[in-house]
Formats: sequence, C-alpha cells, structure tokens
Amino acid sequence: MAKRILLVAGARPNFMKIAPIMAAMAGRPELAPYLVHTGQHYDHRMSHLFFEQLGIPRPDVDLGVGSGSHAQQTAEVIRRFEPVCLEQRPDWVVVVGDVNSTIACALVAVKLGIGVAHVEAGLRSFDRTMPEEINRVLTDRISDLLFTTEPSANANLAAEGVEPSKVHFVGNVMIDTLLAHRERAAGSRILEELGLGGRRAERPYGVVTLHRPANVDR
Repeated sequence: MAKRILLVAGARPNFMKIAPIMAAMAGRPELAPYLVHTGQHYDHRMSHLFFEQLGIPRPDVDLGVGSGSHAQQTAEVIRRFEPVCLEQRPDWVVVVGDVNSTIACALVAVKLGIGVAHVEAGLRSFDRTMPEEINRVLTDRISDLLFTTEPSANANLAAEGVEPSKVHFVGNVMIDTLLAHRERAAGSRILEELGLGGRRAERPYGVVTLHRPANVDR
C-alpha cells in the first residue's frame, strides 16, 4: 500500500519548495501525496498564481486561514489542520521552510503520532526576535526527519544536539525550481512590457522581493 504523505504549503516561498517535491513524488507509485494549502497567503497573486506557474497540482484541500497576528494565524492553522489529519490518516506530514503554517502543522502531526519531515531544516539567523527563527527552531526540535540544504545547517543541528540519524543533506529545492523554470524566465517579455529595454538593455534589471519585517521594518 502506498504511503500517504501530506505536504503543506502555506506562504509564497513554500510554493517554490513544494513544486519539485511534488514533481519527484509523481514518479513514485509507492507514495501517495496529498497537498494541503493552509491559505496563510490568501491573495490570488500570492497563492493560486504560484500553483499555476509552477505546475503544482490543485491543492486537495485549502484551509483558507487568511491573515491575523502570529498567534491567531498559528492557532487557526492548528484548528483547521487537525481534522484533515484525522480524516486522511497520513504516514508522514512534510512541512517546508519557516512560516507559521510550518510549525502549526508540525505540532498537529506530532501530537497525533504522525511522522514529521522538515524540508530546509537547520537554517538559523540566530536572531530570536524574528518570528521565523522561532518557527525554525521549534519545528526542528519536533521533527523526525530533517532535510538540510547546506552544510551549515547540518552543523547547526549537530551543535543543538539533534540525533545525526535524523539529519539528511539533500540540497536546495529552490535550486531545483530555478533550473526547472530558467528557460521560461529567460523568454519572458516583462522588461519590454515595462519599458525597461528588455534583455539587451545597457543596465540589465533583476527583481528582488523583500517581505519579512526583519528586512523591511527598519
């Protein structure tokens, strides 16, 4: 019987991390992925557009959590995710990154005795004023499998006393997404549409998004 895997996507960065994982699981008949969108990012252009452009299958369930304080949002994800786990009875819950949905769904799973796998584990800013840092540390402490993206993450987990058998260096799934969509991005005409001269402009443009309060609220 195929193992039921609940994959959780909550916020914009999660979608880019979930995409290559879903693609890899699609070729594994022994795995039965079930995609949960918590709705932490509830704007159309910050959620559904990402599913469309990244080729992610339509979520099996959308919790529709929406906005709120960190405590409210985390609590609401917990409240809405638990019935999904009770109904689906998954073998594993896979969470990615460090958003509120990550720690909330990990907590639900571990309380129900479901295995938790954390993709992008072990990353640290060493700044406990960042909500994401709290999410990272707590999620790593309760996860059964920790998939790391870089050697420093392994070192951080070792320094925190995490059992080495739980830690697996797998590389960066964001790079997988970059490689999968590089050709499409190179063919984009957005620069011409914005009057910025296109790919042959004397001063080529790149796009940077800044979202977290730690980056923009100074």
